[in-house]
Amino acid sequence: MADVAARLAELGLELPAVAAPAGDYLPAVRSGQLVFTAGQLPFVDGALPATGVVGEASGLVTPEAARDLAARSALNALAAAATVLGSLDEVVRVVKVTGFVASDPAFTGQPGVINGASELLGRVFGEAGRHARSAVGVAALPLGSPVEVELVLEVA
Repeated sequence: MADVAARLAELGLELPAVAAPAGDYLPAVRSGQLVFTAGQLPFVDGALPATGVVGEASGLVTPEAARDLAARSALNALAAAATVLGSLDEVVRVVKVTGFVASDPAFTGQPGVINGASELLGRVFGEAGRHARSAVGVAALPLGSPVEVELVLEVA
């Protein structure tokens, strides 16, 4: 993939500052040809734009809003990866996305929510952004976040 920064700019996106870890871990680690990111929340300017669980009932985070938050989480994960790569031009392929959705017990639309992350990666990397994926419903996520996304990237 050539000039990921230019592609992000074309899409109207900018890599955000990486959130400080909430514990004793690194935002991303490179091991050989792979970069593993820690789970990334959808922080915007250091704050979560929404909290709560995802579902269809009144008072819950809507699946549509959660989908946008998943895209933001993926962008934050790319920013974390850039801290160990220097440039996202090193990315050869997005290998795996794991997405967690804080879900109302009746909600089963986790794959649709995590599509927000998958679609963002496809727009950024094209065919190299297609990946294996898990979309998991959970009872709660750190800080009350509705979503969390982690990536595994193959790099040059």
